[in-house]
Amino acid sequence: MHYVGIQTQINRNNRNSILLLLSFPCIILATVWVFLALTTGFETVGYDAYGYSQTVFHSDVVNAYWQQTIPFVIVGVGIWFTIAYLFNTRMIQASTGARPLSRRENPRIYNIVENLCIAGGMDMPKINVVDDPQLNAYASGINKDTYTVTVTTGICNRLNDDELSGVIGHELTHIRNHDTRVLITSIVFVGIISTVLNLLTNVVFRMFLYGGFSSSSSRSDRRGGSSNGVGTLLAIVIAIACTALAYFFTLLTRFAISRKREFMADAGGAELCGNPRALASALRKISGDPGLAHIERDDVAQLFIVHPQPHQQSFLSSFNSLFATHPDTAERIRILEQF
Repeated sequence: MHYVGIQTQINRNNRNSILLLLSFPCIILATVWVFLALTTGFETVGYDAYGYSQTVFHSDVVNAYWQQTIPFVIVGVGIWFTIAYLFNTRMIQASTGARPLSRRENPRIYNIVENLCIAGGMDMPKINVVDDPQLNAYASGINKDTYTVTVTTGICNRLNDDELSGVIGHELTHIRNHDTRVLITSIVFVGIISTVLNLLTNVVFRMFLYGGFSSSSSRSDRRGGSSNGVGTLLAIVIAIACTALAYFFTLLTRFAISRKREFMADAGGAELCGNPRALASALRKISGDPGLAHIERDDVAQLFIVHPQPHQQSFLSSFNSLFATHPDTAERIRILEQF
């Protein structure tokens, strides 16, 4: 399999990075507008002859509130994104339990990485290891100072040199194509929205669990005023619906750039190692025992060469499975074995 058009792929991924940086803030701002429209834009102005209430929508009021909110949203998201973007390496390491791998500990891995980097004309990335007897690997980082290839101890012990070269070549291609930068951008923004969604969901759960809703309602009713508890609950439910919709669209955006990225990395890894069937053999072994099932964050799990299959799935991970970031492993193997 001959890997062609690498500069075209790099340029495409650079454009994707820019589009991601623009699309995610737009989704967040649009979500805020919808929330304000649903909570502040409608007013009941009377009743018709049949007793039905007449409601009007004040777009000018919504736009005024939205314009006042925009600076706070931009600053908040900007601070969150900057911190997450700069410290993504540490966060991914903490999530996967990765640690630096020294040359003395495993010279075999270092020799394979060095040889492939020389063949590809690349700078040597950092090398990390996850102490896991099962099989997986991933690449991460946003620049030369943070580019890292991470492997499990299982993949080091259970794959031969040719298979390891194919896997590491795959991960180096992600780095060479700037895929990791695109993925980190995706991880940060999806993380922002999923965190807000989880927080709002927990608020509603606690309101019912500890009686915050009912107590607020009864206090309000005793005062003869409108039910603050009902109003608060309704606003939170609307916020959850809006945030869930935003989460849906961010997943679509991520999905749009994910699958081709894996096929391109397979092609690049096959070219670097010079043995497509070795990479196919490695993928077959990894898919049978991918490990890293302890990873709770699906956005981090999308970095792996084969997506691990968690034993327990949360609501969000089940939702993510509808938009799998990895193509079918059997299809990847079939394509590699054609050459």
